[in-house]
Amino acid sequence: MLSFFRTFAPYQYFSLLAVLMLIRLPLLVSPLPLLIPELNWMLVGEQMRFGHTLYSGIWDSVSPLSAGVYWFIDLAVGRSQLAYWIVATGLSIFQLVYFNYMMNAREVFPERSFWPGLFYTLFLNLSFDCATLSPVLMSLTFLLLAFGSLIKQLGRQGATDEVFEVGIYVGIAALFYLPSGLFIIWVSLSLLFFTGATFRQHSLTIFGFAFPILLVVFYYYFTDSLDDFNRNLLTSVFRVRQYDLSDFKTLLVCLIVPLTVGVFGFLSLFNSVNRYVNFQQRCQQIMLMWAITAVLTIPLMPFLAPMLFLTFVPPMAFFAVLYFSNVRKVWLRELAFLGVVLAIAGVLYQGAMRLLPGVEVGRLSNLQVKASSLPDYIRNRKVLIIDEDLSGYRFNRPATPYLNWDLAKYDLRNLDSYEAVINIYDNFRQDPPEYVVDRQQVIPKLFQRVPALAALYKPTETTGIYKRVR
Repeated sequence: MLSFFRTFAPYQYFSLLAVLMLIRLPLLVSPLPLLIPELNWMLVGEQMRFGHTLYSGIWDSVSPLSAGVYWFIDLAVGRSQLAYWIVATGLSIFQLVYFNYMMNAREVFPERSFWPGLFYTLFLNLSFDCATLSPVLMSLTFLLLAFGSLIKQLGRQGATDEVFEVGIYVGIAALFYLPSGLFIIWVSLSLLFFTGATFRQHSLTIFGFAFPILLVVFYYYFTDSLDDFNRNLLTSVFRVRQYDLSDFKTLLVCLIVPLTVGVFGFLSLFNSVNRYVNFQQRCQQIMLMWAITAVLTIPLMPFLAPMLFLTFVPPMAFFAVLYFSNVRKVWLRELAFLGVVLAIAGVLYQGAMRLLPGVEVGRLSNLQVKASSLPDYIRNRKVLIIDEDLSGYRFNRPATPYLNWDLAKYDLRNLDSYEAVINIYDNFRQDPPEYVVDRQQVIPKLFQRVPALAALYKPTETTGIYKRVR
């Protein structure tokens, strides 16, 4: 297969699309497990459709542009996992085509081929969750555009004012997935080390990065929601997370093959430096800096899943091309590539379709939406679930802004604060839930603090569930 994609011809773009479809279409044979993050994104989009404002009327940490996309999808088709899959596949097609085109148009490698797009396609499918419309996937689109504009500067005698465009792309990427904002460090260092950028051009880059972010900040400032924006988005990325050991096992299984190939590709450069011209060497160094920056985003991830490691795909694909181009024996190269394909496909289909019963590798069990433990009569209702488990919202609609339990704690765990109690009362009054599912035992104390709410709800036969009576 590698020999086939070494041929540089326009029709090979169709071959890349065929490979992507061959990999992903089997995922539709059986319904994909619905993941908690997917359900959360759908709930955010749904709440925005009902007129609630992100961060003030919806307490969640999803970035604003990603929330906007989920809102438009909900306007079009409602809650739809298939719609997420279709839009994500469209973005994936754009990314792999652009990545391959950029590598060949700028002559980043000594030979033109479709290997960059081929490896990018493979590594985009580390796990079945990478096929959904995650904020990271949307953010990655603009990081690739920033990379394309950046290496355009390398091919010139000096940097131009187009570096403003690079900053804009990174700023937009940060508004899709906030940790992507760290890539402004990558851009700044790349301009500093590998171009003749002046102080003015560095300033243009920073201003381009800040411009879209400032527009969002001004919006929340003029709508008197800046504190909500700061609490729910900006400071949320610095919270301490607790991860399960199985999260690390899944990541290790999904990432071990592409990371190993990428590392071997980087190490192969030490034996083949003379093969590359100065421009190509600078591109290699910039891509290495990309990988280092991607590592810096790991502590800021809201949870651990392969979909959040998609920013590693471009450097892994880049160095994989270098590795396989340095393997001289054709049969060994094809055999190694076959091993990579089988390893990635095995993890992908095992996670999505459970080919081996009893084996949890790649299943992402901790992230799957479990069957709801709510009684059958709580269905298609407005519900407030005081807990981190969102499964009860699968067939219900959330009420009040308290969607994300980690953020809701600011009020619901602070009932000795007069301001918090007033906020809760106002939120209940503006968007009253028909049922309150209290799994954190905060309602008894809340009803003591607010007798007016206690008069509106009564306990049901199920412990911890309260029904609105008037």
